[in-house]
Amino acid sequence: MHRQAQGSPDGHSAINACSRVNAAAVVALATNDPWSHMPVDRKEQMAKTLTKPPIAKPSLNGKGHSAPIKAEGRLPVMKTYKIYIGGKFPRTESGRFYQPKDAEGKPLANVCRSSRKDVRESVVAARKAFADWGNRSAFNRGQVLYRIGEMLEGRSAQFVHELVLHGATPRQAAAEVATAIDRWVYYAGWCDKYQAVFSSVNPVNTSHFNFSVLEPTGVVGVMAPNHSGLLGLVSTVAPIIAGGNTCVVVASEAHPLPAVTFTEVLATSDLPGGVVNLLTGLRGELLKPLVTHMDVNAVVCSAPSPEESVLLGKEAAENMKRVVVPKVSDWNTAEGQSPYFILDTQEVKTTWHPIERGQGGGGGY
Repeated sequence: MHRQAQGSPDGHSAINACSRVNAAAVVALATNDPWSHMPVDRKEQMAKTLTKPPIAKPSLNGKGHSAPIKAEGRLPVMKTYKIYIGGKFPRTESGRFYQPKDAEGKPLANVCRSSRKDVRESVVAARKAFADWGNRSAFNRGQVLYRIGEMLEGRSAQFVHELVLHGATPRQAAAEVATAIDRWVYYAGWCDKYQAVFSSVNPVNTSHFNFSVLEPTGVVGVMAPNHSGLLGLVSTVAPIIAGGNTCVVVASEAHPLPAVTFTEVLATSDLPGGVVNLLTGLRGELLKPLVTHMDVNAVVCSAPSPEESVLLGKEAAENMKRVVVPKVSDWNTAEGQSPYFILDTQEVKTTWHPIERGQGGGGGY
């Protein structure tokens, strides 16, 4: 068959075809073009198939940064604001949440809806932290509070943004943030001064040295102002911890976002965990568990309703709990700050120290 193929016309055609293929291969190797033996239309098709598409480079906005990519119809990732207990950010034990609305009625975020168990855990954390915080020097507490003021200043833009989300104008929000920072620093300065102003040496008609000093009450429950998300919170919490107390705070139900951001500042400052514990949720659900807790020594309740006032008076009497209702109509004014707010959660300890009189000295009643 081999001989016949070579001698026949068909054999000559096969030999010629093989010669053309080999010649094309030689030309391809010489020209570094593996497709030189292909028809033109086939080469174009192969080039389109194998050629990689160019990598799109991000456009610049003139400042050296990539321009943001706008996705039409994209659903934003809504932030979940957690509670703050013992220096950590757990989710509420109940697993519930609620969504505060902006001025247009759109949900802003998922905010934890705390339960009575969260109140109990917060009180335990506050009591544990009180032993250390209450025994620190006044000067050290002032240093810690001043450091918090520095960090508030650094995150002022975020607080302004969140207040605007809650309906404030940019001008109003900037003014409230500035006032809140100044007020916090104000109480930081009073930490090592209020004892000298309000303590006393008392004249007595006996052979004793008698003096009265202030001591922190202990664990304080706080119902923050509902209409002021940041300034009202700062104005009620700062004098409490400046005096050496620890606290469990129920944030504003309507404006909770700045309050949770405020705890993020506390968590990254020098403040020990448990000194401030913050719960978000419905005021009506959290007031009674906080007031009836037997390990809470005082309650500061801003703008209580008539029903809440009755509840405070009735339940606080069970363990002689101190109830403080700040008489402040506008936290933005000078009436929103005073060293006397520190005294609201202080106890007066009077000491009778016996002394010996010299010879001939008398004493008695």
